[in-house]
Amino acid sequence: FDKMPFGSVFAVLFFLLLSIAALTSTISLLEVIVAYLVEELHMLRKRATIAASLSVSVLGLLTVLSFGALSNIQVGGKNVFGILEFLTSNIMLPAGGFFIVLFIGWFFSKDLIRKELTNDGALKGTLLPTYMFIVKFIAPVAIAMVFLYFLGIVKL
Repeated sequence: FDKMPFGSVFAVLFFLLLSIAALTSTISLLEVIVAYLVEELHMLRKRATIAASLSVSVLGLLTVLSFGALSNIQVGGKNVFGILEFLTSNIMLPAGGFFIVLFIGWFFSKDLIRKELTNDGALKGTLLPTYMFIVKFIAPVAIAMVFLYFLGIVKL
C-alpha cells in the first residue's frame, strides 16, 4: 500500500472490509454452537448466543495470550495455542476423517452413495466399486496410520 497513490486510504478500507468479512464468517460459525444449545439443551436463543460467544471468546483470548502474558503456562512444553493446535491437527482431524469413512463405508446404503456420486443418475458410476473398496478398507487403514504417526506410536 505504500507505493500506491492514496495507499493509506486503501489500506484502511481493505482492513476494515477484511474485518467485516471475518466478523460475518464468525457469526455463521457461531450459529452451529447456538443451534446445538437451543435444539439439544433447550436453552433460550439469547442465552445460548451469549454462552457460546463468551466460551469462544475466552478460548480465543487464552490462545492469543499464550504468546504473551500467559506464555509461561505450558503443559508438556506446549503453550495453550500449541495444545489446541496439536489437538485439532493431530487428534480431531484424523479422528473425524476416520469416523466419516467408517460411517460412509459400512453404514451408508450403497444406493444412497451411488445416487450422491452419480448426481442422481446423471453421471456414470463406473468407479463406484473401486470407491467403495477404498472407503471401506484402504482409507480407514491409511487414516489410522496417519493418526498413530502423529501420536508417535508408529514410525513411517
